[in-house]
Amino acid sequence: MTNSGAENAARRQAGTIKLHGAEAFAAMRKAGQLTAQALDMLAAMVRPGVTTDAIDRAVFEFAMDHKAFPATLYYHGYTRSCCTSINHVVCHGIPSDKPLREGDVVNIDVTLIVDGWHGDASRMYAVGEIPRRAMRLLEVTYECLELGMAAVKPGATTGHIGEAIQRHAEAERCSVVRDFCGHGLGQLFHDEPNILHYGRAGEGVTLKPGMLFTIEPMINLGRPHVKILSDGWTAVTRDRSLSAQFEHTIGVTETGVEVFTRSPAGLDFPDQPTFPNPAVPASSPA
Repeated sequence: MTNSGAENAARRQAGTIKLHGAEAFAAMRKAGQLTAQALDMLAAMVRPGVTTDAIDRAVFEFAMDHKAFPATLYYHGYTRSCCTSINHVVCHGIPSDKPLREGDVVNIDVTLIVDGWHGDASRMYAVGEIPRRAMRLLEVTYECLELGMAAVKPGATTGHIGEAIQRHAEAERCSVVRDFCGHGLGQLFHDEPNILHYGRAGEGVTLKPGMLFTIEPMINLGRPHVKILSDGWTAVTRDRSLSAQFEHTIGVTETGVEVFTRSPAGLDFPDQPTFPNPAVPASSPA
């Protein structure tokens, strides 16, 4: 099976937003649930000493065992089955042989292709005991995703989604990354429309039943600015502040929203860890 970025680019038509029916929604449920199951499986793996290479292998093997394919593998030259973004890495972190450390937070982003349809989701995982500030960032980011999804209904706009996310993040003294956004998907990995995680209600594209897209806010403890490392993929915060992201794939229905990538095990927000002794200073992000 191939996953050609060139094919995807050729099939995406700028400004053309596909509206999908019941069959597509059924296919997206299947793809979304398998992706959610993969993320559920990883929850038990994330602990100090485990490498992100091992996590990546587990995602590939899970996909093969379930007759699916990781969408990131061979996508525009990317050679891994998932993205693993640790601490100040905002997104597109490349799995490696570096072990996770106590106190890290890691985003794992998985997209599985099932019968030609894409299920795309990511979650934050705590590695052992984490600092209180890190846990609060995870909570705020998860809340931002939930608020963004709650804004989805026919007649609303993409600006309603962005405003809900931005208002909450900034009220909690966090910042919203502007350089990356959610996106349409379905039989393409990245399609129209783009979903900004900031903005104002009434701006942007009007939401209609049948739209499929991701919402995936990236929230920083510090300033919103990012830079791309020399590998061409890894995005990090310029001020090395912690960053977090949660992502779901959703569909706009006649009455609101359907979330395709909800965890069947209730692990959309993994169990809250215990905190270290507050008398002991938190270690700096790696």
